Amino acid sequence: MIDARLLPLQRALMEPLARGLVARGIRADQITLTGCAVGLLAALAAAFGLYWLALIGLALNRLADGLDGPVARMTEPTDRGAFLDITLDFVFYACFPLGFVLADPATNAVPGAVLVATFILTGTSFLAFSIIAERRGMSSDAYPNKGIYYLGGLAEGAETIAVFAAFCLFPSAFAVIAWVFAAICLITAVTRLAAGWAMFGP
Repeated sequence: MIDARLLPLQRALMEPLARGLVARGIRADQITLTGCAVGLLAALAAAFGLYWLALIGLALNRLADGLDGPVARMTEPTDRGAFLDITLDFVFYACFPLGFVLADPATNAVPGAVLVATFILTGTSFLAFSIIAERRGMSSDAYPNKGIYYLGGLAEGAETIAVFAAFCLFPSAFAVIAWVFAAICLITAVTRLAAGWAMFGP
């Protein structure tokens, strides 16, 4: 919901760091893969109840996700890089709540499963829309630098990361937070389906 508004601030913060990485010969794909590895370790930390370590891993994962795009644009953007970026984002989004489920299955299993199920709905509607938009030659004015057509919604990246941070800061409230965000994700999926139905009609 607020990702587009945060883009100018993100660019201002990330581009100086990206220039430094490019000067050291670091490639965008390396950043993407490293960020995913750190994110998976953060999920593992959550599974062992190391929630502050999970929070640090979350922050580093998102930092990598914010840097790989600018680094790619300063060097040579590739389709493989765009593919890796979005795919590994969804890998992280699925695995991070799983860490909290494993930490307390009795309390967290059902809300965690429902949350991941709604992530599948939002992700599927997002990617399906992007495929058809690409086929029709559409572009997003709100996200001109994305590797694929980026359809926004009530639950976007910023909201998801805020929720993940809340999981780390208030792990005993995981179930409540997960139920609430699952409802928000469901609304997002429905609005994306409605947008696709309207925009891709005859």
